[in-house]
Amino acid sequence: MNFNLSNIPERTIQPRSYGLTMITDKGLSLQQTKDLLSIASPYIDLAKLAFGTSFVTPQLKEKIEAYQQAGVPVYIGGLLFEAFVARKQFDDYVKVMDDYGITYVEISDGSIDIPHAAKCGYIAKLSERFTVLSEVGSKDKDRVQVTPPYKWIELMSAELTAGASYIVAEAREAGTVGLYRDSGEVREGLVYEILTKIPAEKIIWEAPQKDQQLFFLKLVGCNANLGNIAPEEMIALEAMRIGLRGDSFSFFLNGER
Repeated sequence: MNFNLSNIPERTIQPRSYGLTMITDKGLSLQQTKDLLSIASPYIDLAKLAFGTSFVTPQLKEKIEAYQQAGVPVYIGGLLFEAFVARKQFDDYVKVMDDYGITYVEISDGSIDIPHAAKCGYIAKLSERFTVLSEVGSKDKDRVQVTPPYKWIELMSAELTAGASYIVAEAREAGTVGLYRDSGEVREGLVYEILTKIPAEKIIWEAPQKDQQLFFLKLVGCNANLGNIAPEEMIALEAMRIGLRGDSFSFFLNGER
């Protein structure tokens, strides 16, 4: 830190196992990536190349290497995993990860129907060689039938047991599905119930909107795992985590969480 202030909450230290911040890279150029890392790499713990952008991104290998050289694990969004599975190219998917030196993978089933037993099978197989992030909540995206809390807990528990290192609680880029209502408001009852059974350290809450980030920092503390953060919001989020933004100013002022 640049100067001394008392009652600043203690952040976990990189490489973190919790207190993670995952950014969503939706098409930064190589130079933009380097510029971002020059200021924010101490606060970025994971970088997701969103949905299928990695397929069309110029200088992809150089970009991935820029993240890795800065100590930031990078992975390809779960939609691309689904794109390979839908085309019966699972082995090709694994080869792509190897070719680019990627050690983290995201498993999702938001765009195709994968039986849950089969999803857990993919998790088990991939967890032998990769750190697996498994996404839960994507089935809520069409609002046809909202998944009840007990089902979220069942899915999360099974996927952790299968070998996932973290569960990604779904919100999409807009923050209006899964964990949230159409307005972006947090489904608080869902979150509280999940936390009665699943350790907070094992959940990455997708929280693209500031009020959503604030909710989890107030509930879980400064070391809540947060995902789908816009790259340009990284420094602002880190300030909010430690009570140095107006919305979170009173959270830690008296030395309390």
